[in-house]
Amino acid sequence: MDLSKDVEPVTALKRSAAELIARATDRHSPIVITQNGKPTAVLQDVHSYQRQQRVLHVLKLLAQGEQDHRTGRVHDQASLDELVSARLAERRGAP
Repeated sequence: MDLSKDVEPVTALKRSAAELIARATDRHSPIVITQNGKPTAVLQDVHSYQRQQRVLHVLKLLAQGEQDHRTGRVHDQASLDELVSARLAERRGAP
């Protein structure tokens, strides 16, 4: 994604916020807002933001899974089945 394609000064945001919001929403593309010629903020439609947050969450889960694998915090299917069965039995009060 090339953020330099859609850049607007903060004065444009002040002057026509609704138009910029509509543009970001229609294009599903962020708009970089500059102040004194420097990028300072990003205007993004809510659906793209939510999608981005979901992707970040999945990436964090994948990174945690890789870390667990490297440190040996994993179970094979048979030991996981035993662990789950034992915990379910504890909840039911079975010996």
